[in-house]
Order: sequence, then C-alpha cells, then structure tokens
Amino acid sequence: MHQHTIAAEVIQRGIGLHSGNITQIRILPAAPGSGRYFVRVDLPNAPIIPAQVAAVNQTLLSTQLGKEEACVRTVEHLLATLAVMGVDNARIEIDGAEIPLLDGSAKLWVESIQSVGLLAQTTDKLPHIPVIQEPIWVRQDDAFVCAMPANETRFSYGIDFDLPAIGNQWYSFSLGSPSERTCETFISEIAPARTFGLQHQIEHLQRSGLIKGGSLDNALVCGSAGWLNPPLRYANEPVRHKILDLVGDLSLLGVFPQTHFLAYKASHNLHVQLAQKILDFGLFD
Repeated sequence: MHQHTIAAEVIQRGIGLHSGNITQIRILPAAPGSGRYFVRVDLPNAPIIPAQVAAVNQTLLSTQLGKEEACVRTVEHLLATLAVMGVDNARIEIDGAEIPLLDGSAKLWVESIQSVGLLAQTTDKLPHIPVIQEPIWVRQDDAFVCAMPANETRFSYGIDFDLPAIGNQWYSFSLGSPSERTCETFISEIAPARTFGLQHQIEHLQRSGLIKGGSLDNALVCGSAGWLNPPLRYANEPVRHKILDLVGDLSLLGVFPQTHFLAYKASHNLHVQLAQKILDFGLFD
C-alpha cells in the first residue's frame, strides 16, 4: 500500500472553541514520509509542530500540540479525519493558535477532503500495522482507556452523566481488519457528531478563560430540562463525539494499531497517556 496525501489544497476559516479567535487553515499536499504536521504561518520563521504524541503539551478540554514557543490547540477533530480518511502526509498551515471548531464536528473536514480527493505517493506505508498482543491500560478513579488484543481496529466508548437527556451511553465502530480498512462508517456515524457541553458548567468555564468561541451554533448544550438546541443528529450523539475525540488523539501515534480501544468516562489526558504507553512498548520502532 502506498502513502497518500491530499490532491489539492483545502481551506477553512472559523472561530476557535476556547480562544474565540478567528483562524484560517490551509491543508496542503506534503512529501512522502513527512507525516501530518502544523505550520504556524503567523509566527516568525513559520515554526513546524508535528502531529505526534511527543508534541502534546496540554490536554484541558482539548488536545494542544507545541514546539518551543509555538502551539496549536483543539487539533483532534481535524487529525481524526485526516488519519481515518488515509491522509498520511499533510502540511497544515494555520495563522493562529487554535483550529476552527466549524460546526462542532468533523463533518466539514470530511467534506473538504472528499472535495479534493487523495493522491497516491511512491513511498510505501509501514510494512505492517502494529498489533497489540496484550492489554494496555490507563485509569484514573473509575475512568479508563485501554487497548485490547483484537482481529481488527475498533473504538468503543462509554459515558455516564447525571443529566437525563444524556445518561449512560455506549457506542462502538470499526475501521476493519488491517487488510480491509474503510472510512465509510466513520464518515456516516462518527464525523457528524458535535461537541457538547453542560449548561451548569458554562459560566465557570468562561470565567476560567475557556470556551470563549462556543455557541449554540457550534456545540450542543444540555441542561437539567434537556437539550437547549435540538435536534440531535443521533440519539447518542454525545458518546459518538467522544469517539471522534479518541480517534483524533490516538491518530498522534501516526498509524492506528490493530487493537480494540475501549474507553469509559475518559478524557484527552487519558487518551494521550494511553498513546504514550503504547509507544513505550516499542511496537512502532
């Protein structure tokens, strides 16, 4: 199998969830073997930030990558889309510090990549997909995320909230076996799921300098009486969005190993901890 990049540039512009700042993204074709990486074109010398586990420097309500003084935040939705749709190499130019939230999901990223298509490159992918042979766990209190031996690459997630409109939800989707990976289920069942927040937490988060760019146009908001901005795209849209976040964070591995990723009440921090623990096993050396 050959590596792929995008066939033409993609441009999106919008507000960042936490910063509230407008930024523009240009996704450009990149050379074989270069991987997925960000370029802060608004900073002197346009510093490059690789989309790798080692570059993670913050995980509070989103995943942030950094190198020296340069950083880029809320990368998970875009990176999930690029990785699942088979974009191995991409130069992602941004003129600010946070990826646009767009409609709160990965739907517009999917549509943008579909509109230009992929370009096969001369370099081959890894000769084999790493295989998880024994369970790898990370936990904090009753929250956990793990990688279990499996015959395919699967992502499963569970959430549990006191609010009746959310409650306990579980969902699972598969990328398929190493020889038959497909992005179709991700495109139809995961990518359109939007980020969500809890009404009673919004004021505190805003006072803490977070979610400055959040609105009822780009995030679902749930209160004790139900959803403030229905309808939902799926009855269990919140847990599907958590899978989107998990896929984006684990894309920092470079390639998804053959394993069943299983998470419950987890966070960006736990997702990244698991990714690092997988790397520590030496499967990607």
